[in-house]
Amino acid sequence: MAGQGLKRLTGRLLQPTASEEARVICLDAREVVYVLRRSARRSFALQIDHRGVRVAVPWSAQNAEVERFIRGHGRWILDKLAARAAHTKPETFEPADGAVFSVLGESCRLRLGGGGRLARWRGGADGIEELVLPLVADPRALLIRALRRRALPWFAERVAEYCFRIGRDVPAVKLSSAKTRWGSCSNVSGIRLHWRLVHLPPSLIDYVVAHEVAHLVEMNHSPRFWAVVGELYPGWKEARVRLRAAGRTLPVIAGDAADEPFHED
Repeated sequence: MAGQGLKRLTGRLLQPTASEEARVICLDAREVVYVLRRSARRSFALQIDHRGVRVAVPWSAQNAEVERFIRGHGRWILDKLAARAAHTKPETFEPADGAVFSVLGESCRLRLGGGGRLARWRGGADGIEELVLPLVADPRALLIRALRRRALPWFAERVAEYCFRIGRDVPAVKLSSAKTRWGSCSNVSGIRLHWRLVHLPPSLIDYVVAHEVAHLVEMNHSPRFWAVVGELYPGWKEARVRLRAAGRTLPVIAGDAADEPFHED
């Protein structure tokens, strides 16, 4: 009896813990990112919340079964995502003295009326970076201009780095204010990256950069394209999920944010 009890206990200890993996599926010509959770459960389950689409399945579930389950609820998923997007409004940022916003994933404090006629960046006494703007009636245009000037050299450097990794010439890099796209790539105009990416952590900016640089090799979203993305940025699936969530939290300045979800080109 003692041996049987030990065997049962050992079996429980050897049970694998749950795992989570970010995946992508195409529903009605739209790519949907979801998190697949495998565990010791017995049934399939589907959930959509602030984190996005989550699918829970037993350990034994085959990939074909998982995709069949998701496609069987495809219309419901798309309707729910559309409804959440319609009710999720980005935060409006009021450029007041002392207001805090994010730059490259770190907190930055806005200071108004610090003297001079140009915007300047400086370190604050408490270690938080500060952006100092001249005191004007409406500082929003100055704020956006300062953020764009901060963004462009950073983006250009990251594009050059990823082009070097795949042995491609560095194309022209410009900023974008597109309504729903984080970036785009063209053989004619080069790579364009949305200036609002400057709010995000460098790791997420790098994912968008890697995505657009991969288009220099494959101007499509074929399996070969995603293989290039994986070569440049191995954790792209997880980054894509994080980007979708982070994009909904970025500050809105002067009505320059999208009222639709952003996506990569």
